Amino acid sequence: MPKGTNQKLKLYYLAKILMEETDDYHGLTMPDLLQELEAYGVTADRKSIYSDIEALNEIGLDVVGEKSGKYFVYHIGSRRFELAELKLLVDAIQSFKFITEKKSQALIKKLTTLASSYEAAQLERQLSVQGRVKTMNESIYYTVDEIHAAISENKKISFKYMNWDTNKKLVPRKNEPYIVSPWRLTWNDENYYLIAFDAAADKIKQYRVDKMDKLTILDEKREGKELFKAFNLSAYTNRAFGMFGGEGTMVTLTIKDEMIGVLIDRFGKDIAVKPSKKKGWSDVRVEVAVSEQFFGWIFGLGSAVKISAPASVVKEYKEELANLVEFYK
Repeated sequence: MPKGTNQKLKLYYLAKILMEETDDYHGLTMPDLLQELEAYGVTADRKSIYSDIEALNEIGLDVVGEKSGKYFVYHIGSRRFELAELKLLVDAIQSFKFITEKKSQALIKKLTTLASSYEAAQLERQLSVQGRVKTMNESIYYTVDEIHAAISENKKISFKYMNWDTNKKLVPRKNEPYIVSPWRLTWNDENYYLIAFDAAADKIKQYRVDKMDKLTILDEKREGKELFKAFNLSAYTNRAFGMFGGEGTMVTLTIKDEMIGVLIDRFGKDIAVKPSKKKGWSDVRVEVAVSEQFFGWIFGLGSAVKISAPASVVKEYKEELANLVEFYK
């Protein structure tokens, strides 16, 4: 039998064909495999394909052969990512505002290469990011990479921090660059945030990564190590509303019992809950960063949740409500 032009790549093309054209519901017979290989300029006999399939299994590819009529049908069994897992990743990419629409499309396209052509079609049908509110900062991926590098190298960073103006342009919040010590990256409320130590203010601050521009790694060692030794990222993000920071304050919220799910969703199951004086109500103690965003969250829950303590926070909330009433006069 004359050999094709790509014989050295036979094993590679066989794996490619099986990965792209087969799954649990779609298989290829031996004649199908030989025909597919010929399309790549590879000729082979049945005996060599049996040996190649055995070799693919030995290197970790799960090639399954099953009797179907008078033929054996071959397909890929388990994959690195199951279809359900890929769908989950597609949904996550679509939901993150910090990933641009263009990058969302590109990432999802890459994910489809991990599935068969039939499964990829299902992932393509999920692709519906157009029209969603997304960041417009294409450089965010490189910014994240630089921040990781700075953390790994134990270096400070400088950057311009941007705000939107009324002309819908991103402009620097101030002329001079921000200089901070980066320690953590996290996402919250669909945005990516840097958690860093600001030596000038002597406190931990957070910055939205998509609003950081012209980031530079400095030849200065990070500061704030002692603060971050005891830093609990989960507690920090739980108490910060919309990632607007503030000093952590323990507050008591008196809630209707049916609202407990809302509190658990927001603060987790470790919150302290005890029956209140009023039947059908409970007192819940949580740590929050007292801010306008926290008060806005409380306001949105209506008469089912009430700030009971401390008195200083109750007073501040009442003043905030009074200011709003005055504003709308």
